[in-house]
Amino acid sequence: MNRPRISLPPTSLIASAIITTLLCVLMAIQTPLTAAQSNTTGTITVQVDKPGAAIPSTQFGIFFEDINFGADGGLYPERVKNRSFEFPVALMGWQKIEGNGAKGTLTVSDQNPINANNPHYLHVGVETAAAAFGLSNEGFRGIGVQKDAQYVFSVFARRDESSPITLRAELVDASGKSLGQAKLGSFTDQWRKNSVTLRATATEAKARLNVFIEGRGSIDLDEVSLFPKDTWKNRPNGLRSDLVQLLSDLKPGFVRFPGGCIVEGRDLKERYQWKTTIGNVAERKLIINRWNVEFKSRNPDRAAADYYQSFGLGFYEYFQLCEDIGAQALPILNCGMACQFNSNELAPLDQLDPYIQDALDLIEFANGSVATKWGRRRAELGHPAPFNMKLLGVGNEQWGPQYVERYEPFAKAIKAKHPNITLISSAGPSPQGERFDFLWGKLKTLNADVIDEHYYMPPKWFLENAGRYDNYPRTGPKVFAGEFAAHVPAKGRPDRPNNLEAAIAEAAFMTGLERNADVVPMASYAPLFGHVEAWQWSPNLIWFDNLRSFGTPSYYVQKLFSTNRGTNVLPVLLDGSPKNAQKELYASASLDKRTGEVILKVVNASASTREVSIILAGAGKVGKAGKAFVLANADLTVENSLNATTKIAPMERQLAISSNPFTYTLAANSLTVLRVPSSVR
Repeated sequence: MNRPRISLPPTSLIASAIITTLLCVLMAIQTPLTAAQSNTTGTITVQVDKPGAAIPSTQFGIFFEDINFGADGGLYPERVKNRSFEFPVALMGWQKIEGNGAKGTLTVSDQNPINANNPHYLHVGVETAAAAFGLSNEGFRGIGVQKDAQYVFSVFARRDESSPITLRAELVDASGKSLGQAKLGSFTDQWRKNSVTLRATATEAKARLNVFIEGRGSIDLDEVSLFPKDTWKNRPNGLRSDLVQLLSDLKPGFVRFPGGCIVEGRDLKERYQWKTTIGNVAERKLIINRWNVEFKSRNPDRAAADYYQSFGLGFYEYFQLCEDIGAQALPILNCGMACQFNSNELAPLDQLDPYIQDALDLIEFANGSVATKWGRRRAELGHPAPFNMKLLGVGNEQWGPQYVERYEPFAKAIKAKHPNITLISSAGPSPQGERFDFLWGKLKTLNADVIDEHYYMPPKWFLENAGRYDNYPRTGPKVFAGEFAAHVPAKGRPDRPNNLEAAIAEAAFMTGLERNADVVPMASYAPLFGHVEAWQWSPNLIWFDNLRSFGTPSYYVQKLFSTNRGTNVLPVLLDGSPKNAQKELYASASLDKRTGEVILKVVNASASTREVSIILAGAGKVGKAGKAFVLANADLTVENSLNATTKIAPMERQLAISSNPFTYTLAANSLTVLRVPSSVR
C-alpha cells in the first residue's frame, strides 16, 4: 500500500525524530480497510449468487470431558475436596488441627451412614474442650474465595445426645489469617443437613477451610461442603459463573458430554453411568477418574492421585447447561467397552441389554412426558418440560470389529423406538489408517448417521488437510469432527503451547469444515478446560485457576467461527480456482439470510501481509459499511495467560467499502472475518 510522503524541516533533527516516530506508529496502527487498488497479490471471488448447502446450527460446538480437573475443581465449584470421605485414602485432602492443648481423634467409619452410595463418614472425638481441635481442607490446589463474596458452608452431622458440641467453620489465607467464620449448633442424634453462610473478607486463591469442634464429646460429619452463592443463574449446586460465561460467549451449537475417555473407564466397573449422577447430590456415588493414574508412568508430574468424580455435576446439570446457553445436548454413552488403551474389557454380546436399556432410558429422561418413568424423574428434579434431545453418541473412541458388533444392536434398538434420534458412531482415535478405514467401511454398510473423526496432529497437518472434505462423498454418513487440536512441539517445556501457530492452523482447517457443511455438520475442539496447576493434557481451549480464567488463541478462533455462522455456504474461488487452500491462503464464505450479509473468512498463514482483491460475484447492492474481525500477531509463539488474558484476541474494526470488487490487506499470521452487507442480484 502506498504511504503519504512527509516533508521534514531540515533545521530540526529533534522534530525529524519525533515525526519519524509518529509515522512509524501510524503505519503500525493503520487499518487496511480502504479500497486501495494497487499491489494486489491475489483474487478471492465469493459467488454470492450461488448459495449452496445450509449450514446447520450445530456446526461448531463444545466438547466437555472431566480431564484437567475440568469438573470437580473447575466447572463444578465445590471448594472442598473429598467432602464425603469416600476417597480410598479416606482423609486425603484433610489434616487434623490440634491447638492450645486440644486433643481428639478422627476416625472414618461406616456404621449407619447417610446412605449406601456414600457409606463412609468422619467420627470426631474431642477429649478436651479447648475450642481448637478440628480438621482443615486444602481444596483443589487451594480454595479460591473473593472479597465480600458469600459461601455456604454445609454439613450432614449427627452427635451423641450427651455432647453439647458446636461447629465453627473458618476460612484462612495461606498464612493462617482468618478470612471469615461462622458457627453451627443444635445437632441431634439423627443425620441432618446444617448450613450457614460465610462472607470472605479478602480475596485469596490459596485459602483453606478449617472446621473446629467446640465442646467435648463426639460428632459424626459427612458431605462437608463450601459452595459459592454466586453460581451460574444463582442455582444451588450450580456451575462456576466465569467458566460458563466463556462457554456461552462461544454461542455453541451443541455440548458433547461427559467425555471422552471417562465414558469408557479403565474397566467397565469404572465406566460412566448416567443414572448414578442425578438426584440428591449426597446420594451420587463417587468413582475414580480414569485420568487419576493415566500419566503416572509416562509423566509422573502429571499424575493426579486426588482425581475422583463426585458427580456433583451430573447429567441433569449437563442438560440444564445446554438449555441455558442455547446448545443441543450430545450425551455419549458407554457401549459395553472399557478403554482400549487400558484394560480393553468387553461386555459379552449376550449381556449388552443393560447398556442398551440405559440408552433408551436416557432418551426417555430427556424427552419423555411426565407420564413415563424417566420423564417423571426429570420432572421431580425440577424440569417438567422435555429437554428435546436429538443427538446421542454410542461409544467414545472405540475401534475394531468388537465396536461394530456392539454398535449394531444399539442402533437397531434405538432406531426402532426413536427413529428421529441422530446417532454418533466412532471412527477410532486416528484420522487415517487401517482402523479408520475398517470402521468407515463397516459403518457405511450399517447406514450410520454421523461418524466421529479425531485429529490431534501438528499444525502442518491441519494446513495440509484444509481440503480434506472437499472430495468426501455427498451421500452416506456425515462427519463429526469431534476432537481436534493442533499440537505444537515444544522442547524444554512439559506442555504443548496454546499459541497463535496452533490457532492459525486450526482456523485454516475450519475453513474446510465450513465449506463442507453438508458433509461435516458438527465440529468441536478438545479438550475444553485445563486447571493451570492440575492438568494432565494440553493444549486446552480454556485455562483457569481457582479464581481466574482465560480463552486461548484457539478459543478465539472457535468464537469467530461460531459467532459468524451464516445460513448457507457460498462457493469461493482463489485466483479463479475452487481449490480454497493455496499460496498459504485459506478461505470459506457464507450468506447470512437473517442479516443480509456475506461473511468471508480468510486465513493468511504467511509471515507477510497479503493484499487481495475481493469480488462479490453476482451480488446486488453492496453496503459501504461492513465489519472486520481480525486475530493476528507477528509472533506465532504468542500465548494468553492468567495475567495477560487477551494478549492475542480479535480486534473489531469498521470496514469501508467503496466498490465491488474491493481490495483488502490481510495481516500476517491472521484469521480475518469480513461481514459485508449485500443483496443477491
